[in-house]
Amino acid sequence: MGQRANGAFRAHGWLLVMVFSTAGFAQPNPSLGPSSAARCQRQLIVSLPDRKLVVMEKGAVLRIFEVAVGAPASPSPTGTFTITRRLTSPTYYHAGTVIAPGKNNPLGLRWLGLNKQGYGIHGTNRPGSVGKAASHGCIRLRNGDIVQLFALVRVGDSVEIHGERDAQMAQIFGDGANPPTVEAQAQPAAASAVGDGQ
Repeated sequence: MGQRANGAFRAHGWLLVMVFSTAGFAQPNPSLGPSSAARCQRQLIVSLPDRKLVVMEKGAVLRIFEVAVGAPASPSPTGTFTITRRLTSPTYYHAGTVIAPGKNNPLGLRWLGLNKQGYGIHGTNRPGSVGKAASHGCIRLRNGDIVQLFALVRVGDSVEIHGERDAQMAQIFGDGANPPTVEAQAQPAAASAVGDGQ
């Protein structure tokens, strides 16, 4: 048969070494960031009339950002979407134009692609447009804000874009006299995936 000694098994001239660990195979790697079990799915809600975006988790407001929304000629879509792609230093592609990452890139420093082709949430090289209806339909944030938002969300998080101000939007974003309250401390999401987007 063979001979076993010190965790090794010798048979027919082959040495098989078996290594056992008390750690389970499904242990998360701390270097990869928070595991999926450690963080609930987050929800982004955009109010087009308020020109604001909120990040929520379990009904608690984590962060609120001012945004630019679609111009009247190119309105932002409304409905419920999902984040399908996260890109750092995105390349801009539109109607035969390609702009590499950098200060002239209309997408700014980050891109969060939605499951509606060609639409996403991104930074901008025109920070003065934030707070206005000025985009081609995407949701724009200042570059410092998109970097913060990017760290809070991941692929699979939902995005609701509302075209009208209703009671829910007033409750989340405040009614003018009563500003909204941030109720929770936001934790960063897991590391980003890299790919291409528009």
